[in-house]
Amino acid sequence: MLPIGAVAERTGLAVSAIRFYEEQGLVSSTRAESGHRRFHRSTIRRLSFVRICQKLGYSLDDIRSQLDSLPAARTPTESDWERLAERFTHDLDERIAGLTALRERVAGCIGCGCLSLSHCNIYNVDDVAAEHGDGPRYLLGNRPSV
Repeated sequence: MLPIGAVAERTGLAVSAIRFYEEQGLVSSTRAESGHRRFHRSTIRRLSFVRICQKLGYSLDDIRSQLDSLPAARTPTESDWERLAERFTHDLDERIAGLTALRERVAGCIGCGCLSLSHCNIYNVDDVAAEHGDGPRYLLGNRPSV
């Protein structure tokens, strides 16, 4: 069992962040007789997982849902972590494909040079793109009706 300061040092997180993640149900601790928090060593991996997921844009609810699939009564094994990672593969592939498509479309819009806004696919809300909904419709995948 590790005190919260040791967990903070190993993970690079502030003690307050660890307390927050505990309040959010992402990690758990027990209390020593002194009342201080004590964490299992596996908490270091869980917190590292949280940090990575947050950098990838996942919400705390998404992360909690994934962590809930890990065994609570024992330290997760390599196999447990691999199973968890597989769940993210499909989602990450979809995100990569979406970002790649966005990158290809946004270059045309940024470089189009339109100054009149009479036919801009992004800023002119009254053009035909507005028929498809709000926002940058052509960047989101709609095509101009011809």
